[in-house]
Amino acid sequence: MEFLDRRGALEGRRAVLIGGAAGIGKAVALALGEAGVDIAFCDIDDESIASTSAALREMGRRVFDMHADATRSDQLAQFYGETARFFDGIDVLVNVVGGTCMQPFMERAERDCADDVQRNFGYVVESMRHAVPLLQRSGRGGSIVNFTTIEAHRGAGGFAVYAGAKAATTNFSKAMAWELGPHGIRVNLIAPDTTPSAGNAAAIPEPWRSLNADAPAEWWAKAFQMYIPLQTPPAADDLANAVLFLASDLARSITGQVLHVDGGAAAALGMLRWPYDEGATLPVPMGGTLCKLFG
Repeated sequence: MEFLDRRGALEGRRAVLIGGAAGIGKAVALALGEAGVDIAFCDIDDESIASTSAALREMGRRVFDMHADATRSDQLAQFYGETARFFDGIDVLVNVVGGTCMQPFMERAERDCADDVQRNFGYVVESMRHAVPLLQRSGRGGSIVNFTTIEAHRGAGGFAVYAGAKAATTNFSKAMAWELGPHGIRVNLIAPDTTPSAGNAAAIPEPWRSLNADAPAEWWAKAFQMYIPLQTPPAADDLANAVLFLASDLARSITGQVLHVDGGAAAALGMLRWPYDEGATLPVPMGGTLCKLFG
């Protein structure tokens, strides 16, 4: 452990988290805090802001928190202004905020589509514009980690604008890796798929949400065994571990890359282990499953 801590060299660094109070963001905040990183973060969940800040301070970390909606340009700018007064510079930026609701494109209102773009791409552009000068102040480069999604890499019916916005974040981040490379600032992405979180649960509308809640846990376990090569979805802590790696000196020569933390779902590209086909792995079911479904 001491060997990895020395090689990672996160102790004493300073990080900004956009969306760091609950769910995946909280897991990232606590993981960075345990690694010795001081943190400034914003969120819209006041109760979670308080509990996450308290946990970080118990670790002995310096913490600045603020209620701010990252999708509101004025609130994001205010957060960064206060952060610049709290820290004289930063070493790490993690843009976690994102999300949507599953709905066919032609049924989704124009306002909702605009919100999808701002929540999953627009604010990332603004956040990086604010953060880069703070990263440059340190004089030792830094690391930016943006959250994208598996949906940015496939045709995601029901998530069209969300998928497009995340794809924009992906290519924007790669372009910024090129631009910021001479400053020693690395830009990478994490692409989750199915991860147990309140945000992912909220993305599923009724009546599917109620049907999902009615399905026994063992059914979900079997579904994940069909879909995910590693048989189970990553936890929030697995995503936090990926952030630790990309933020640390262990990844000091890695930039412009997408790290898929999804149990292998992106690698499978739709290959499923159908339950009644004696281990066949194909995008479509074979005779055994077809007989059970329709026979």
